[in-house]
Amino acid sequence: MNAKYDVVILGCGEAGIFAAYELAHLHPELKVLALDQGADIYHRSCPIVAGKVKECVHCPVCHTMCGFGGAGAFSDGKFNFTTQFGGWLTDFMEPAHVMELIDYVDSVNVAHGATTQVFSTESGAARQLARQALAYDLHLLQARCKHLGTENNLRILTNIYEGLADKLEFSFHTEVASIQRADGGYRLILAEGGEVSCKYLIAAPGRSGAEWFSNQCKDLGLELLNNQVDVGVRVELPAVVFEHITDVVYESKLVYRTKQYGDSVRTFCMNPYGHVVAENVEGINTVNGHSYADPALRSENTNFALLVSNRFTKPFNEPYRYGKHVASLSNMLAGGVLVQRFGDLVGGRRTNEHRMGKSTVRPTLTAAVPGDLSLTLPKRQLDDLIEMIYQLDKIAPGTANYDTLLYGAEVKFYSARLQLSEELETALPNFFAAGDGAGVTRGLAQAGASGIQAARAVCKRL
Repeated sequence: MNAKYDVVILGCGEAGIFAAYELAHLHPELKVLALDQGADIYHRSCPIVAGKVKECVHCPVCHTMCGFGGAGAFSDGKFNFTTQFGGWLTDFMEPAHVMELIDYVDSVNVAHGATTQVFSTESGAARQLARQALAYDLHLLQARCKHLGTENNLRILTNIYEGLADKLEFSFHTEVASIQRADGGYRLILAEGGEVSCKYLIAAPGRSGAEWFSNQCKDLGLELLNNQVDVGVRVELPAVVFEHITDVVYESKLVYRTKQYGDSVRTFCMNPYGHVVAENVEGINTVNGHSYADPALRSENTNFALLVSNRFTKPFNEPYRYGKHVASLSNMLAGGVLVQRFGDLVGGRRTNEHRMGKSTVRPTLTAAVPGDLSLTLPKRQLDDLIEMIYQLDKIAPGTANYDTLLYGAEVKFYSARLQLSEELETALPNFFAAGDGAGVTRGLAQAGASGIQAARAVCKRL
């Protein structure tokens, strides 16, 4: 590793990858370094995913969250063509421009093996679903969606990595201790000693580095805005219950405002015929979902997240810490991810091994421990989730069945957001922030788009 670079990209998740791609494409002569505390695409291997263990063994660096591809590498690869959700890029630039960037990211994916099949909410069947949902005050968000598939997503990322490997320098298993200002640019102090410097810095720390990045920004004197915290559960039920919806739109994002509290609850990350998985966020076990494109790898269940959005006011200023605290309660009770039958939750009973054995829905996350979600989630959020499940039951009968499984906690950690320019530049010159870890995106499409935007801004200044 050299000491000086034109550009350093901090993080090799979706935003960092596309920033690297665009820099290599537009200015191959640049001296670019991309750093990540995780491994390259060939050496990322979670022991749970590999079938070696049933529960998280707390690897020093989580392979599901860190490394080339970031948290998205082991996702099921939902790519949404929309500005309605997936981030806040429209706070910085026009929606039409965001869509141009998203389409460009998709074209790069397609060139590296992504599918061209698109699910649309604009079809007649999709519009009929939207009308049916509205009858129960459920709002189906409009978006085209591609399902890349968990196994295909890794293949696409591998192809991109192989295309970039000889065009810039990568440094994996490299932890950055701090970011410091220097004459004409920035210095990154490495945890194991040494440092690198650059004129342009693109910070794309991803979800695993979000809290660390927020602290670095505070030390640099950058003002942060509080983002929301989403707290909820992962729902698992027979795939046939949502089949009439997922066959039409695949990823149905339904939003509902509860009558009891007026809170917003939404479905998120729907995985038809998928698998519930655990993931480690800085030592906290949370839950997520995958779905494979290959029919041979599918389950008989569909899973999706139900999330309650929480926005706080001053003096509260630690949304990330709040989310981790809620998730840690289920870890305390279950030693990891907790699972409960919906009927037991409503009836005020803890699900135990005996009751779980009677369930007609077989859990795909067998390491989850039966327990009681009412002891881990705040009452308000729990009331919201129960109300939403009954509402969903009206358009997908069977959602509120006794044996519907609820895994907890599912928490979406949003970084405190920086004040950024249209080019995603911070208040410090030539210091750009992109992706989920910077609090400006939430998902593959807008994360990739933000990386492209930051890279193009750098290229304009050369």
